[in-house]
Amino acid sequence: MGYKDLVESGASTPEMQSYLTDSELVTVTLRLPRTMRDSAKEYATLNGLNFTSLVKQCLIEKLTSSRDRN
Repeated sequence: MGYKDLVESGASTPEMQSYLTDSELVTVTLRLPRTMRDSAKEYATLNGLNFTSLVKQCLIEKLTSSRDRN
């Protein structure tokens, strides 16, 4: 079952979050402006996170938002 299948089946937010986090880790390369990366790293630090955790958190929030799934 993939993300699209979960959306179409009306999966709950906790089910979606579990699907998104319960898998093996992969390496991803992003090309960002240096100022964006540096600002995101500072923001993450101010919120007790590291950059990777901030990106994961943002993606999980976006991918599980019921407003965006319709």
